[in-house]
Amino acid sequence: MKLRPAFVAELAVNLLLPWVAYRLAQPHWGELGGLIASAVPPLAWSIVELVRFRRVDALSAVILLGIALSLLAMAFGGSTRVLLMRESLAAGAIGVTFLCSLLGKRPLVFYLTRATVARETREGVARLELLWADNPSFAAAMRLLTLVWGVGLCADSALRTWLAATWPIERFLVVSPIIGYGVFGGLMAWTFWYRTRMRRIRGTHGLLGDASTLSVD
Repeated sequence: MKLRPAFVAELAVNLLLPWVAYRLAQPHWGELGGLIASAVPPLAWSIVELVRFRRVDALSAVILLGIALSLLAMAFGGSTRVLLMRESLAAGAIGVTFLCSLLGKRPLVFYLTRATVARETREGVARLELLWADNPSFAAAMRLLTLVWGVGLCADSALRTWLAATWPIERFLVVSPIIGYGVFGGLMAWTFWYRTRMRRIRGTHGLLGDASTLSVD
């Protein structure tokens, strides 16, 4: 994975600026105002990304969902501790979605893969459907990917929710994004490694790409 300037900027916006915004706003508007201010940088970043690229990536989706949960908590009189849990609860909701999809006909990772393949090759979707129908190893790999992401996101949510309930707010704002990015990075690294193994499955050549050429934009 190549470390690109856009990725460094994303880390700064989502790791550093929320803490800076909280420190600047908290003396004037209290803990609640500081927490609301801390949500402004990632929200602005998500909007810019959406306008520029007409898409919302996984990280932006978690942040936006977290902000929506924050607003919902405010509407029902949520405390500052509840607001601190916004992103961890969002990650947990996504993790539960991954796990629940295992009960369906096809897991969530299969649909995410199909959407990616559809943007890259015209015949890719048909090949993917054929792989799912005829290759049990491919189907098992899709389910394992879904399971690992679901468990990982739920574990991240549980840990950060506990920290939000017990740690000082300022310390949590510094440490929580690091944990979130660490878990997300670990899941991505494992996915790239496992995808390399999946390319050994008959019929997947050309569909899953070359893991060695992946980069973060």
